[in-house]
Amino acid sequence: MGVRQLKPVTPGQRFRIAPTFEEITTDKPERSLLEPIKRTGGRNSQGRRTMRYIGGGHKRRYRIIDFKRNKPDMPATVLSVEYDPNRSARISLVQYEDGEKRYIIAPQGIKVGQVVISGNDVAPEIGNSLPLKSMPIGTIVHNVELHLGKGGQLVRSAGTYAQLVARDGKYAVIKMPSGEMRMILSTCVATVGSVSNSDHMNVTLGKAGRNRWLGRTPRVRGVAMNPVDHPMGGGEGRASGGHPRSRTGLYAKGKKTRTPNKYSDRLIISKRKK
Repeated sequence: MGVRQLKPVTPGQRFRIAPTFEEITTDKPERSLLEPIKRTGGRNSQGRRTMRYIGGGHKRRYRIIDFKRNKPDMPATVLSVEYDPNRSARISLVQYEDGEKRYIIAPQGIKVGQVVISGNDVAPEIGNSLPLKSMPIGTIVHNVELHLGKGGQLVRSAGTYAQLVARDGKYAVIKMPSGEMRMILSTCVATVGSVSNSDHMNVTLGKAGRNRWLGRTPRVRGVAMNPVDHPMGGGEGRASGGHPRSRTGLYAKGKKTRTPNKYSDRLIISKRKK
């Protein structure tokens, strides 16, 4: 797993830093776990554009991922490590003893043929899924549940991990990738290990067309618009547009947008690093 610098044979390759895909073991996804994705182009059911900068992009199919890991005490063998066009992390195809196949988020270092298992009393080894109360303090985890039984919602993108730092009554204290320390019910389930494809942060696309393949259309600066379109638009010549703000007038540099007295404030011990 890594990245490589390409020889500048074409202008688009001059600045490109590409992933090596050396951990990928197959390019054929499991057909039974695929679903179609309908592209909206940022339009709603009336055909009006409600989200900007969305459009185009390569055709994709969704890989159904098992975020719940809800087959306790049944071993599953890793069949492959695959690329997923819908997320930055790699995914692994696992087959349970009863023959069922599922996709899971691939942890860093997982290998084909490895056996993973979920349950209350399983060993805290890479790829295994167990409640936070059953893990030793200091365990590195990912795919963390926020609500019991809902499935992993936190720490799922490439290279990320959280750490179990303490337990306090019915809560476990987790240090998030942002640096935030928060409490989560200790009965919630997480998967041991960090997420695969940690070099995703070092990738450089190299050309605008590669962004278009991902379904992103060019973003127009507010100062380049007319006054009717943006608070920072208009003016003679290249006017700066005043204090940076959003299209709806909210200040963009430093204004706190989190809801005061939010219900989860009581679960946050310390906010994320500035």
